[in-house]
Amino acid sequence: MDFLALLRSELETYAAVLGGLTKTDLERPVPACAPWDVYELTDHLGNGNLWVATAVREGHGRNDQERTAPRDPASLHTWLLSTNEEILSALDVHPETQAWTFSSQLPRTVGFWWRRRAHETRMHRWDLQDALGAAEPFEPEFAADAVAEVFELFAPRMIQRGIAPEPPVALKVSATDVGRSWTYGPGEPVAELSGAAPDLALRLWNRLGADAPALAWSGDRAAGERVVAGPLVP
Repeated sequence: MDFLALLRSELETYAAVLGGLTKTDLERPVPACAPWDVYELTDHLGNGNLWVATAVREGHGRNDQERTAPRDPASLHTWLLSTNEEILSALDVHPETQAWTFSSQLPRTVGFWWRRRAHETRMHRWDLQDALGAAEPFEPEFAADAVAEVFELFAPRMIQRGIAPEPPVALKVSATDVGRSWTYGPGEPVAELSGAAPDLALRLWNRLGADAPALAWSGDRAAGERVVAGPLVP
C-alpha cells in the first residue's frame, strides 16, 4: 500500500469535513474518544502532525512544536491545514530514511510514520464522522493492515510499558472479507474472533463493543475476550 498517498487522502478528507462545521459542531462529543469533543479531537490530530514532523526533522520525540489550536471554526480549519502541510512536507522523503520513532518492534524509518499516521488519521476521521452521525466504512485491505499493526506494534508495546499483561492464551483473529488471519498469544488458539476487516479494526481499537452483531466468536469466547481486553492499544 502507498501509505503516504493514503495519509494525504485521509488528511484532506478530515479537513474537508472540518471545513463545513460550526462552533456548535465543534462542541459535539466524540464517543470513541470520550471525554473529547470534536475540537479536542482536531487539536489532537493537528498536534500529532506537528509532533511527527519534529520527530523526522529533528530526531527526537519531544513535543517542542505543540500549539494550542484556535477555537474559531474557520481558524481551526486553517490551522489544521497548516499542520497537514507540515507533516506531509517532513514525510516527503524516501521511506527508508532513518527517523526517530517510539517503537523498538519495527524499523525506525520514515516509512513507519507513513503507515502509523495513515492509520491514525483514518481512525480519527471515523471518529469525527461518527460524532457527526455518518461514519464512512473503512476500505477492507487498509482495515486489515490496521489489524496487523495492532498485533505488530501496539499489543507488544502495551506489555513493554507495563500497561497490559502477557496474554495467557492465544486468540485467532480472522478477516473473512480479505482472507487474512492473525494469532496473538502463546500456543494454539483457544478462540477465534471473525468478521470483516473494517469491523475487526474498529473492535480492536475499541470503537465496536464486544457484542457487535457484525463479529462472530467460536471456541472459548470468555478467554478470547480477555485477550482482546488486553488492553491491546493505548
